[in-house]
Amino acid sequence: MPHHLPAYRTRADLFDDAVLAAVANLENRWAQAIEGTEFAVEEVPPSGPAPWERGVPLARYFAADTAIPGRVVLYRRPIADRATDATDLAHLVNDVLVEQIAQILGRAPEEIDPSYRRR
Repeated sequence: MPHHLPAYRTRADLFDDAVLAAVANLENRWAQAIEGTEFAVEEVPPSGPAPWERGVPLARYFAADTAIPGRVVLYRRPIADRATDATDLAHLVNDVLVEQIAQILGRAPEEIDPSYRRR
């Protein structure tokens, strides 16, 4: 597909772009607090929800271990399925990341990002 056509970028590519933009935004405000945290995208969660999760998880945080840094994993399909358009997808990705960072730091999502929209 020629690079000047809209279909050149896949849905997965566009999702990755939304994640990168949201992470960059959060790093501008919380760089020291989330330093060393990795961010990743997987298509779907590897298993059913944990007992404390309701429904299909949109993301999970995996705590740091001796050789592995802390990691936030966003699940593309469950998030994309909830978005109505590209703008909504960008907001939803940001909100999911904000919720994960808030949980890691023990703060309210609105404190992490004042534009957070509770769904």
